Amino acid sequence: KHIGYRRELNQLYQSIFKNIDAVSVLTEPNEDYFSNHWLSSIKVDKSANFTREDLRLFLWDDNIESRPLWKPMHMQPVFKDAPYYGETMAEELFDTGLCLPSGSNLTAEDRDRISNKIHSFLKTYGHI
Repeated sequence: KHIGYRRELNQLYQSIFKNIDAVSVLTEPNEDYFSNHWLSSIKVDKSANFTREDLRLFLWDDNIESRPLWKPMHMQPVFKDAPYYGETMAEELFDTGLCLPSGSNLTAEDRDRISNKIHSFLKTYGHI
């Protein structure tokens, strides 16, 4: 039941951002996967006329909490002297990724408020 709620919320985000080339909703890579969508996240392309931080603050103004994707471990102060092996994907996701409200306890009213606020943001930036 709760997985169903989270999957529905991810579908809502996919529908909101469907025609917004600058935003991609993170989802399963293909039909062989079945995500519980414990967390729904987006990436805002660096070529967009807004950043994930612009959207985060816009939502925050209406008391809607979202947050950047996790800061990579190798960027944490405690690991500053530890060796790091990898490319730049973790940093890119941290810079452009945003975790959207994803709780299975969100009411229909909550979902409508979140959806309306995101639509208002996209309209402000000329995407609707």
